[in-house]
Amino acid sequence: MNFKIKATLAGAAAALAFASAPATAETRDYISIVGSSTVYPFATTVAERFGRGSKNPTPKIESTGSGGGMKLFCAGVGTQHPDITNASRRMKKSEFVQCQENGVKDITEVVIGYDGIVFANSAKGKHMDVTLRDLFLALAKEVPDPKGGEKLVANPYKTWKEVNPALPNTKIEVLGPPPTSGTRDAFNELAIEGGCKTFPWLKAIKSEDKSKYKAICRSIREDGAYVEAGENDNLIVQKLEKNPEAFGVFGFSFLDQNRGKVQGANVGGVAPTFDSIAAGDYPVSRSLYFYVKKAHVGVVPGIKGYVKEFSSEKAWGPEGYLAEKGMIPLGDDLRKDMMAQARSLKSMTGEEDLH
Repeated sequence: MNFKIKATLAGAAAALAFASAPATAETRDYISIVGSSTVYPFATTVAERFGRGSKNPTPKIESTGSGGGMKLFCAGVGTQHPDITNASRRMKKSEFVQCQENGVKDITEVVIGYDGIVFANSAKGKHMDVTLRDLFLALAKEVPDPKGGEKLVANPYKTWKEVNPALPNTKIEVLGPPPTSGTRDAFNELAIEGGCKTFPWLKAIKSEDKSKYKAICRSIREDGAYVEAGENDNLIVQKLEKNPEAFGVFGFSFLDQNRGKVQGANVGGVAPTFDSIAAGDYPVSRSLYFYVKKAHVGVVPGIKGYVKEFSSEKAWGPEGYLAEKGMIPLGDDLRKDMMAQARSLKSMTGEEDLH
């Protein structure tokens, strides 16, 4: 659904808001960045390159999760608030409204690349080939009654074999991100809802009652089978090494950087690879973003330079240093458009397809 809001009172209001911020806001000489744990390693790499190659201090980056980053970013104007937030999903309608209400009027949205969400386990464990339906049945809060009929019951499944006889007879134990994470949002939408929609009677609920549909198709079970492991994807990788029967949910780049330690399950018969994600064949793929607070540009030094570095071919191009880190580059045309959008600091209009 298109979300149509006209963002107004941009330049003068932003300057006034900045001028009225506390005096301490004038003292910060480094870029402050918050947000997604998935985007964090890419942003950190850009920040380090930018710090070495310019006269500006290296930007300070905090991994707060996409939702936590949006909350901090939208809290207001002034350098007690961050300049940029990273996200592993698009800004939500409610977040855009929150930004507007708090005086954060002019925001630039930049799509930086793609990422796959992997369902992985220890390289010492059994390699899995799961479907979206398997993931839904294993992890949803409520599932269709195994006895049959169009009825939902609290998730009764304890082992993977109960979900699908072709899967191992091992306990369902999945370590994943918390609700504040963009990875969690995307996993719920792409994997859990993706599996939910394979039941025609559940899919039909969407046209009748969207809220009810989302509550069914995007809710994760809370009985211990899914364990919230915080915003630290590296910690999930470490825990998987110690428990070969557990699975983890995290971004492709962490799989790519830890090959030999963990392995990604095939989803719908497709392995999570650089090529399968770039081609759109891997079913659990999403776009990655950062958002710039334009009111801080020219006040906090170096923001334009950082954005220029991030949007350079040497960074996000097919042969760039971010691809080496596991980020999947945009196609040539979209990358060219995003470079122009980033460097011109084009403002969001509120007419984007926000949900």
